[in-house]
Amino acid sequence: MSLRTSRRERESKCMDCVEEEVDFNWEEYLEETGATAAPHTSFRHVELSLQSSFQPGMKLEVANKGSLDTYWVATIITTCGQLLLLRYCGYGDDRKTDFWCDVMTAELHPVGWCAQNNKTLQPPEAIKEKYSDWTEFLIKELTGSRTAPATLLEGPLRGKNTVDLIVVGCILEVRDASEPSVYWAARVQCNVGGRLCLSYVGVNDSAYDMWMFYLDTRLRPLGWAKENNLSLKPPTDLCDLRSSSEWTEALDEATTEALKCPLPLEVFKDHPDLSTHSFRAGMKLEMVSPKEPFHICPVSVTKVYNEYYFQITVDDLTAEATPTHVVCHADSPGILPVQWCLKNGVGLERPQGFESLDFDWADYLKHTGAEAAPDVCFPNASQSRGFCKDMWLEAVNPLQPSELCVARITQVKGRLLWLRLEGLTKPQPDCIVDVESMSIFPVGWCEANSYPLTHLLKTVCLSQKKIAVVQPEKQLAPSQPPDAPVNLCSPMDTGLVNGKYCCSQLFINHRCFSGPYLNKGRIAELPNAVGPGKCAVVLKEILSMLINSAYKPGRVLRELQMVEDPQWNCQEETLKAKYKGKSYRSTMRIVRTQDQVSEFCRRVCERLQCCPNLFGPTIVSDKCPENCFSQTKTKYTYYKKRKVGRPSLGENAQDGDMSKPARRRKKRKAIFVQKKRRTSIVGYHTTESPQDSDYYDEEEEDFEEWGSEVSSSSPREEASAHSFKDVPRRGRPPRRAALQRRATHPGPETTDRSSPRRTTRSVSYSQNQTAKNTHTKTESFEEEDRLVLETNPLQWSVSDVVDFISSTDCASLAKIFQEQDIDGQALLLLTLPTVQECMDLKLGPAIKLCHQIERVKVAFYSQFAN
Repeated sequence: MSLRTSRRERESKCMDCVEEEVDFNWEEYLEETGATAAPHTSFRHVELSLQSSFQPGMKLEVANKGSLDTYWVATIITTCGQLLLLRYCGYGDDRKTDFWCDVMTAELHPVGWCAQNNKTLQPPEAIKEKYSDWTEFLIKELTGSRTAPATLLEGPLRGKNTVDLIVVGCILEVRDASEPSVYWAARVQCNVGGRLCLSYVGVNDSAYDMWMFYLDTRLRPLGWAKENNLSLKPPTDLCDLRSSSEWTEALDEATTEALKCPLPLEVFKDHPDLSTHSFRAGMKLEMVSPKEPFHICPVSVTKVYNEYYFQITVDDLTAEATPTHVVCHADSPGILPVQWCLKNGVGLERPQGFESLDFDWADYLKHTGAEAAPDVCFPNASQSRGFCKDMWLEAVNPLQPSELCVARITQVKGRLLWLRLEGLTKPQPDCIVDVESMSIFPVGWCEANSYPLTHLLKTVCLSQKKIAVVQPEKQLAPSQPPDAPVNLCSPMDTGLVNGKYCCSQLFINHRCFSGPYLNKGRIAELPNAVGPGKCAVVLKEILSMLINSAYKPGRVLRELQMVEDPQWNCQEETLKAKYKGKSYRSTMRIVRTQDQVSEFCRRVCERLQCCPNLFGPTIVSDKCPENCFSQTKTKYTYYKKRKVGRPSLGENAQDGDMSKPARRRKKRKAIFVQKKRRTSIVGYHTTESPQDSDYYDEEEEDFEEWGSEVSSSSPREEASAHSFKDVPRRGRPPRRAALQRRATHPGPETTDRSSPRRTTRSVSYSQNQTAKNTHTKTESFEEEDRLVLETNPLQWSVSDVVDFISSTDCASLAKIFQEQDIDGQALLLLTLPTVQECMDLKLGPAIKLCHQIERVKVAFYSQFAN
């Protein structure tokens, strides 16, 4: 069912519905609809376009570390964005001295640069005696090897990715669409992330422009045709636009222009080698229509050019038919064996002029006296590359190649996808593309490349609203009573409420204890129930309401991230919060099945330290089974946490200690901020309701939400030492780094008697701690956070780096460091942009990881730099 409805249908449903063009945001759209984006790894051509131009095995000359003004040849071992892992020639397989460098800042030169500039080329001191004749060694080492091109090491193209090497005005050769041995030069008019707009040399009319991805096998470097004894002449259908001499003159001008700024051959390094085919003239097969890719039709092999190329003609039995030819190779997208449509339940277009209304391949082959192409001609006829029905992506409009549209996969059959293009002014059938097509792109590709995306229009109904999301700051609409339930189920879904992935209503029990994080007044404004609907959608909606009802939404976001169970059937959802003009985001795993909803709700309530019945499938009328609203906050929290075997923080405190919370609040907050890291310690008691006071302060807010994605006009620097103190998680042994700090910086035990009013109980598990001045405490906490390293990180091996990362709260990322061979030197070179790009991390986890790296850097400078 299309997301777009016809105007007549809309008017029949609601007279006040209008289509409104709004700013389209993929993330918000997927979040609102619960839709899924096609995985980025499914788009192989896009993945290749993001790779570095440098290749492992390339040779270059680099400055000698141990000797000034000397250089030596090094080999590229691996790449990570603009970082190169190098090994000096002569070390063989010894990787101990491998080192990372940034191509944009390091002194790197192509092989031969030293000889041209009278520089000294000598091996490192450590291997100087390994060979007696280094000149002979270098000759053997460099023979047959690839050298890093000078254009990638210096000048405007330095450090550029492959795609960025193709600039406007570059000249390439394009193979003729109907003759594989004919090429003609074309000029790049536009480069959009590797998707090129090309115009033939000698043609000034933009109507003849064409769009191709740079990996298309039809594209070759200038001079390819001449080197391979192929013809260089304009396309047949354009020959009449100019005389022969004019074509030749235009080609000569373009060639001269191209020689001034040649296109680096690295652009073509990822071009696939063509496979040999097994087709013979006269064979029949099925193919997506080359002119109108909305259906599949019978075609014939009408000519075999060589072992790589053959010609296919669309079957048309009418006498006056103009034949439609297309040149193909063994891996051409859209060619399929006979009976493929029948086996996959797809309709096959009957050939024009074929008399029988019911097309049958056996009768057709007998009628034409042809043979079917054997299955061995189609080695990859069934791969789907991870695409699934109802996934979303961006796709080229086949009738308007310059237009990219929001697209939904309506069905997947073998290696073919049916795409519903949204936002078109003129509706068209679902187009069919191959999974290897270079005309489909992942969600966000257009935005990343600053290219317009044709998106669906948003239908806005003015007379009624199905879903009323209650925001605590916003006044309810007059037609929507405060306690009205929120229905997240469309009329078509109401019959599916009892399905595995759907749940009935979830109730918000306003009288239940709301805990230290949630504002009781805002909770009272929420509807009585949410649902029915899909489990993930209902839960996401109710969690969003709770987040917006919090004193500090960012803190609740972070607490919700900790709710997880490996046995749950979950899907990841992005939750958002706003606080004081700043936006925060985090990803949370939400259960998908009905049988797990109740336990999930209870876990969330436990995490937020509120009544287990605050929200969930159980409705509480007058009296909560937990008896929570008859207890004071102190007694309730104390009782609940004692019940699970956790010692209370104020357990041994005298009643007198609790009698004047107003005096102690600010002082307690300061300690709370410093100590309450990821432990979520639960015995913090007070008889004062946090719902009647400002429970957290600004310092805590900075601390609590460091791991969320922050979008603000003025991002703040919040990497203060005390803001990232390591405290062991629940149920886990203390991390190694934390143990080292404790051994090195034991907690202060002194008492500042000059400020008796600034005393408070500690939130650690120790029963009593002597009071001390808040400023003194802050300094001690900063001191505790300093990382103490036993060895110089410059000497860390890959395994040492992995061990360190595993000892932090980024342990889940340790595998990436292992896979990418990141040692201590590389670790110290990593920055936030590099981490995001090379490790494919979102902003939150990337900031989290960079904080740990920053701690290593600080420790390195303080312990080993001198």
